[in-house]
Amino acid sequence: MPIGTAVVFAPKNNLFLSFLRQMEKPPLPSDEADTGIGESRSVTELLDLGDPGTSGEAANDRPAWDSKLQYVLAQVGFSVGLGNVWRFPYLCHQNGGGAFMVLYVVLLLLVGVPLFFMELAAGQCIRQGSIGVWKHISPKLVGVGFSSCMVCFFVALYYNVIIAWSLFYLGNSFQSPLPWEHCPINMTPNTTVKECSDSSPTSYFWFRKALDITDSIDESGEFNPIMTGCLLAAWTIVCLAMIKGIKSSAKVMYFSSVFPYVVLFIFLIRGLMLDGALEGIAYMFYPKIEIWGEVQVWRQAATQVFFALGLGYGSVIAYSSYNPYHNNCHRDALMVSCINFMTSVLATLVVFVVLGFRAKTIALNCVTQNLGLLNDMASHGSANHWWPWFNMSDPASVTIPEYREWFRHYGSQVAPNITDCDLDKEMSKGVEGTGLAFIAFTEAMALFPASPFWSTLFFLMLLNLGMSTMFGTMQGILTPLMDNFSLLGRHRTVCALGFVIGLLFTQRSGNYFVTMFDDYSATLPLIIVVVFETFAVAWVYGADRFLDDIEIMLKWRPPVIYKYLWKYLCLFAMVGLLLASLLRMAFKRPTYTAWNHTTASETTLEYPGWALVLLATLILAATLPVPVGFLHSWLKNRGTGPDMDPGVELSCQEMRRDSYRKYNNSVDSNLDASTRRAQSEEEEEVGRRPRASFLPLGPQTMVETIMYILWMVGPCTYSSVYKYLSGYISPAPSLSFLQKL
Repeated sequence: MPIGTAVVFAPKNNLFLSFLRQMEKPPLPSDEADTGIGESRSVTELLDLGDPGTSGEAANDRPAWDSKLQYVLAQVGFSVGLGNVWRFPYLCHQNGGGAFMVLYVVLLLLVGVPLFFMELAAGQCIRQGSIGVWKHISPKLVGVGFSSCMVCFFVALYYNVIIAWSLFYLGNSFQSPLPWEHCPINMTPNTTVKECSDSSPTSYFWFRKALDITDSIDESGEFNPIMTGCLLAAWTIVCLAMIKGIKSSAKVMYFSSVFPYVVLFIFLIRGLMLDGALEGIAYMFYPKIEIWGEVQVWRQAATQVFFALGLGYGSVIAYSSYNPYHNNCHRDALMVSCINFMTSVLATLVVFVVLGFRAKTIALNCVTQNLGLLNDMASHGSANHWWPWFNMSDPASVTIPEYREWFRHYGSQVAPNITDCDLDKEMSKGVEGTGLAFIAFTEAMALFPASPFWSTLFFLMLLNLGMSTMFGTMQGILTPLMDNFSLLGRHRTVCALGFVIGLLFTQRSGNYFVTMFDDYSATLPLIIVVVFETFAVAWVYGADRFLDDIEIMLKWRPPVIYKYLWKYLCLFAMVGLLLASLLRMAFKRPTYTAWNHTTASETTLEYPGWALVLLATLILAATLPVPVGFLHSWLKNRGTGPDMDPGVELSCQEMRRDSYRKYNNSVDSNLDASTRRAQSEEEEEVGRRPRASFLPLGPQTMVETIMYILWMVGPCTYSSVYKYLSGYISPAPSLSFLQKL
């Protein structure tokens, strides 16, 4: 019998009424007594499928956010991460600037926001982590929750390595000059290190000093002791922040979620004052409408929407499960999505004004260097018809367009050491991933006045962006484990295990494994998870039924457009993205970018055979829980009894889910006017909490009384006994009381 359900019988059934009253559990406390959580537990129990892990007693211990601000900062902090700073700007640059942004907004509104709202509503309504939510929707899909946990764990492993890198650079920022401003000098021959002079000081510091990287993934190399210490520090910070669950991590969010915005605005204001900022912004927004005809661009835009909002990780569900039941999660979905997009635009502006300054500085230095060579040639008495028409003795007076115009006419006639100085070419370098943060951006900051200050500020921002996302990722692991396996859900256990496995990334070849995990351990499994999530809500549970539950929760019904978006557009879009990702993997052998110390340059290599096996293992380990969970549930249902039909369990679950609304519908047609008025006043007083349920008609015979008790015990039990008794009792027990349900 669902908790909080009142049963009313006719006077002649007083004995049966007193018997059931002895069996009835005490009601849950009101919202006023439990900060808005009690009411949602009642609905959760009404929707429960019999999972002992979701009992009312367990729900009483569930923590809650101290304020709405904490929750919003947590969701924003998780969704706004390092991808907003280095992935989104790269995609804008490569795929048409403003045209890509328009495409991104369209997909965000049609696919991202509906799916984000779906996860928020599911977590808030059922008040469980990812495992519990999808087990409530359908036990056959419990593996979806386990896959989310597995992906979250894989992401946490390599994401904390990036935080360790940020810690390393943050520690090295307290030096003047910065250690990556100049190439080191060999002491014996007193010359610049060749690997550095052939590349750049920032590239050399990143690949040689920070990573001490090998030439390929086949060369593992020994452990990097400095990075091992930084990784230990990163996991220690995460462990301390998670020591009291959301109570402690939420307090850290006040700083870690807000501070990056302060830094971004400071960098934007400072960057707009730099020479080259306008060129960077123009390069960013230059539209290329023709890119809309390329399938690859649509795939990249959809993938960025998918990862920007953190769909499929289970972290969104975990965070929303700590909300009050009547929280307006629809408004939260719109607000967080908007903040996420505006943050991406802000970060892109910052990136391109800084890269514009960097590119123009490099191009002007190129002009100065070439004019110096031309002056040397003129000093030796050379006179040619292709001499520039501008003043070679004053490089500061020569603009880049003037020099390029001259080079376009006479470049083929000059000496080979006179080169072109292309601003756009410099803008296209090092704008993706770690190349942006640890090479291009560090090179630009080295050119700033007071460069150690700006470097410290930048890497402190990266550290906070990474930490806020890491907290959400950890909640995606810990919340479902604590809801179902309390011993496994201890934060110290997860952090210790994460550090031990994370030692794989502190080898000299560790950066290649980070790339592998980033490209393959999350992308395909997460898309599969979201496909099953959307299918479960839209088709297994039912989009209409889900909107009914949201209407009870929000006290207003969301637009019906969500029903069609979930059932068709979102599902087809995610299936299309899944097929595109599979085809890309099938037709293009996986590759990675390696650093060749001999040539001091990056090169693209194919993964060796054993790495492909590891790559496939990562994908299988993250997706295998889905079919295993389905098979386990099917075998479990199959073994419930020889006379049970395969679809009985599903129908029983549907009856349990529908009981809440059906009870209320029977009430409306049987209450007199005075009772309705009293109930209406009570609803207004408590904020329209779900009404108590009534059964106006009691059993009329002893057999029906027994069957009625069996129905209260569980629909599945009732179905089994009814099917058995139907073969021996004629006529069969009446179903009239069930029709009232």
